[in-house]
Amino acid sequence: MADEEDAAAVLDSVLEALANRHRREIVYILGLQPCAISQLARMRGLSLPAIHKHIKILENAGLVSRRKAGRTTYLTLNPRRLRLLQDWAGQFHTYWGSDQASFENYQSYLGSDQHHR
Repeated sequence: MADEEDAAAVLDSVLEALANRHRREIVYILGLQPCAISQLARMRGLSLPAIHKHIKILENAGLVSRRKAGRTTYLTLNPRRLRLLQDWAGQFHTYWGSDQASFENYQSYLGSDQHHR
């Protein structure tokens, strides 16, 4: 039960971090390659204090890590946290489809014996 609660807390932090457009864009960029913080700020048109605020939230969610090379700090993406999100969303894959198929699945569910127990 504790592991499930831990996983739920991690998923909550990932979803909260990705609720912001700038942070989603940062994750997208880092998914392509590691990037210097100053370069991310320029690319996103954000001040250094603003980009640091977003990075801190992404770090707290475990989505990014810092690496220092000389005087430059680089960020890298932690794909394990995205896999957790992918696994969570993937559990609904069998229900995805057209609206008609979803409606038919629901009608079938309403007519099943398990629903009436």
